[in-house]
Amino acid sequence: MQANVSALHGRVSAGAQPRIEGRRPAWLPGSKRSSVGGLHTEEIGDRGPSLVFLHGIAGTARYWMRRVWPLSVDHRLIAVDLLGFGESPKPWTRYTVDRHVQELHDTIRDKGPVTLVGHSYGAIVAIAYAAAHPAKVCGLVLISLPLFADESTARLHFAARPAPERWVFRNLLFASLTCMATRRLLRRWLPRVLPNMPREVVEDLVAHTWRSFTSTMWEGVYRFDVRAEIERLSTELSVLCVHGEVDDTAPIESVQALQRSLPSWSLTPLPGVDHHPLLRDAERCRRLIRRFVTTQAR
Repeated sequence: MQANVSALHGRVSAGAQPRIEGRRPAWLPGSKRSSVGGLHTEEIGDRGPSLVFLHGIAGTARYWMRRVWPLSVDHRLIAVDLLGFGESPKPWTRYTVDRHVQELHDTIRDKGPVTLVGHSYGAIVAIAYAAAHPAKVCGLVLISLPLFADESTARLHFAARPAPERWVFRNLLFASLTCMATRRLLRRWLPRVLPNMPREVVEDLVAHTWRSFTSTMWEGVYRFDVRAEIERLSTELSVLCVHGEVDDTAPIESVQALQRSLPSWSLTPLPGVDHHPLLRDAERCRRLIRRFVTTQAR
């Protein structure tokens, strides 16, 4: 999940060179920005199947749009800022998965059946939304899904991460202070610290509050039972998982084991790719999404 500067940075296996999509203008021709239902959205395209993109922790709609916009030729693309992130409201509240799902539903309920495309924490929200509103979802694309057996397993995994990442993931106070320091003191230096990340993605690392970040992390990753939500999904719902083979934020092994037990799920592993397949190889991710949606339409 996109959790802080260190976590978003990710790791690439030795010898692998990250492939970053070329920069484009901050705006996209024909795009629309709105706050229908409370959440901020960016939308482009007016024909074909609807795709709703959900970012990870510390991400925003801008994580997607510069890289997926070619799909707008024959798809309707809707990128959402989840509650507490980007340009969406940031109330003082518990940022539970259920709250994120409700806010998302209020925003996209009139969009018709959609394919949800979620990255990291966004993939968790996508699963929970499909379980709660099955008639509204015709497919799931889950990129870098964090899947742990239970809270203890998740905590042990993040405890093994290098400092300072393990402090941010494991210590609520340190995570809060890091969010505040990054937002108020370090924001101008972030593009230099993370040169292998697109500038707008790095800039949006401060587009949240310490409350929205920490509550989403603790409530949504540690305390939320993703596997129970997966069991609630329709057995007829098609799911595509896209996962980097060297993802040390959300290890691929758990997703591989899950996929083997679910015939309607497929998994595409990406060699040499870390937690951010879309940023490393946007073209291939677009091809996979397009092929998946085309298959669903048949």
